[in-house]
Amino acid sequence: MTAPPLSASPALGPLLARGALLSPFKRPRPGAAFSGGRLVLPGLRVDLARLAAYERVCGFPTGDDALPITYPHVLGFPLAMRIMSGRGFPLPLLGLVHTSISLTRHRPLPATGTTYELAVHVDRLVPHRRGTEAVVVTELREAGEVVWESESRYLARHRTDGEVPEPAPGSGEPPLPVVDEWRLGADIGRRYGAVSGDRNPIHLSPLTARLFGFPRAIAHGMWTATCCLAAHGIPAAAHVAVDFRAPVLLPGTVAFAAQGRRFELRGTGGDGERVHVRGRVG
Repeated sequence: MTAPPLSASPALGPLLARGALLSPFKRPRPGAAFSGGRLVLPGLRVDLARLAAYERVCGFPTGDDALPITYPHVLGFPLAMRIMSGRGFPLPLLGLVHTSISLTRHRPLPATGTTYELAVHVDRLVPHRRGTEAVVVTELREAGEVVWESESRYLARHRTDGEVPEPAPGSGEPPLPVVDEWRLGADIGRRYGAVSGDRNPIHLSPLTARLFGFPRAIAHGMWTATCCLAAHGIPAAAHVAVDFRAPVLLPGTVAFAAQGRRFELRGTGGDGERVHVRGRVG
């Protein structure tokens, strides 16, 4: 189905509020299913001022006539929220955890002179060792051709039957060398929320984060991944896979480590062994 009129820089507040109101009435359980259709936003043109603000917050150079590889995710996020905040979606919006994302950019994406079509759907619900994951697929088309696509997984925690095994141990790849150390201000969640539209209360202040069990506000997972990709460098056509492994508390200091196709965001000091983000560029 085609989405009702939606701008390229929508206010997500009403969708989040609706999702929050419905969340207490949803009881996630093993074996949940969902077929929620497909939302399409045609005739999409990029807001250059909003794009430049996003690039500044995430560390990309401004002024290039090309979309960062993560930017279509921001454009599609309101459609995903519209689906997942609906009555028919069986998982509660409050408490959903973004666990991973894979992104494929098939060729450069011009920021000007181009009209895109954006489509989002929940492809399936899959069992996870800690609950159920919703697999959200986003596609960006130009003249009918898919030029960018992604798959995000969002976890709803609940009791399980224990049939999903723990992940296998790591492959034994050598540790990545630290390239840089980043000091993150307490306001980064508010700054990224302003350019992305994702104003989840866990990112905005210590007070609102504590309501959901966090001692301080945490950085958006997509912001941490985007900063890593901006620092790492991405080919014009690329596939990227990112796992969000542990929250980054704000304010804080993290270490960016990278070598070849792999990158990580790790803790520093006494938290130095903790991996927050792990990714690979294909």
